[in-house]
Amino acid sequence: MPHLFDPLPLRDVTLRNRIALSPMCMYSAPDEAAVARGEAPLAGVALDAHLVHLASRAAGGAGLVLTEATAVEARGRISPQDLGLWDDRHVDGLRRVTAAIRDHGSASGVQLAHAGRKAATYRPWATAKGGVPDADGGWPVVGATDAPFNDALRAPSALAADEVPGVVAAFADAAARADAAGFDVAELHAAHGYLLHQFLSPLVNDRTDAYGGGFEGRTRLLREVVAAVRAVWPEGKPLFVRVSATDWAPGGWSADDTVRLAGELASAGVDLIDCSSGGAVPGIAIPVAPDYQVGFAERVRREAGLASGAVGRIVAPAQAAAIVADGRADLVLIGKQLLREPYWVLRAAQELGVPAPWPERYGWAVG
Repeated sequence: MPHLFDPLPLRDVTLRNRIALSPMCMYSAPDEAAVARGEAPLAGVALDAHLVHLASRAAGGAGLVLTEATAVEARGRISPQDLGLWDDRHVDGLRRVTAAIRDHGSASGVQLAHAGRKAATYRPWATAKGGVPDADGGWPVVGATDAPFNDALRAPSALAADEVPGVVAAFADAAARADAAGFDVAELHAAHGYLLHQFLSPLVNDRTDAYGGGFEGRTRLLREVVAAVRAVWPEGKPLFVRVSATDWAPGGWSADDTVRLAGELASAGVDLIDCSSGGAVPGIAIPVAPDYQVGFAERVRREAGLASGAVGRIVAPAQAAAIVADGRADLVLIGKQLLREPYWVLRAAQELGVPAPWPERYGWAVG
C-alpha cells in the first residue's frame, strides 16, 4: 500500500504527498484597498492575508493546498467576508496565491461553493450572530426550498426550476476563472448543508419537480454542475467533490447513497470524493471522535472504485499514515491542526522517518 509521503498522481497533476490543507473559511475578504480609496468595494477579493495563510501551508509541506469555500455567486457567500469567483476581477488576487503555492512546491486547489440557505451569516467572531440583515451588508438568500436552516438565519426563496440553470452556469463560470487564476485542482462543495447538499438531502429537499423526489431527482443538480464544470475545467486537471457522506439522521442522506453517487460521478469525470459529514439540519448529534469519518472514505474507495479523501479529527502523524497505509483513503485532509501548526507536514515526516526537505530559506534552522 502507498505511504502518506508517496506522490499521488491525479490526471496530469501529481501531488508530492497525500496530505492536503482542508478548506477552511478565513472570513477576511472585504476589498479594503477599495474602501481606503473611497470606492465601493468588490466583495470576495483575495487579500494578503489569504496569500500568507495559504502559501505558508505550502511552505510547510502540504501536497495540496485548498482555498476556503469560494462563492460562485455573490448571494452564495457564507458571510460577507468570504472569497469569491463570480467576477473576473477576482482572478488577479487568486493568481498571486496560486503562484506562491506553486513556488513552494505544492499544488493549489479551489473549493467552489454556494451556501444556499446558509448564506449571509455573521462571521464566527462577530458580536452579532445569525443571519446578516440588509442594513448590515446581508442579502436575500435562496435554497432548495423556502424553509430556513433555523430561526436565526434568513428565510430563503426556493429556487424555481428555471432558475437552476443559472446556478449551474455560475459554477462553470467560476471554474473557468479558477483555471485562469492557475489552480491545479477544483473541488465542488456539496456538503455541510450548503446549496448542493440541500438538494441531495431528503431531510431538506421536499421538492416535487425534476430536482426533488427520489435519488435521481435529488442528485440532478450536482450531476449537472459536475458536467458543466468538467466541460470547462481542463481535461488534465483533477475534479473533486466534497460530500457529507451521511446526515447522521434516519431518513437522511446515507453512506449507501454516497457510495452510489460516487460510482455515478466517477463516470462523469470526478477524480476524488472528499468525505465529510453532517450539516444538513440543526440539532443532530454527531459522534465526533478521531477517525469518525474515515469509514466513509474507505467505502467510497473500496465499493465505488473511486479515489477518496478522509477528513475530521486527524491530528497525529501516525494516525494519518495508517489511514493511507491501510488503504482507507488516498488523501488525508488536515484542517484545524494545520491552523495550529502550519509546518505539521514537515514534523510528520520527521516523526515517520521520511526525508522531506524543509524550504531552503528555513532549512538551516532545523537541526
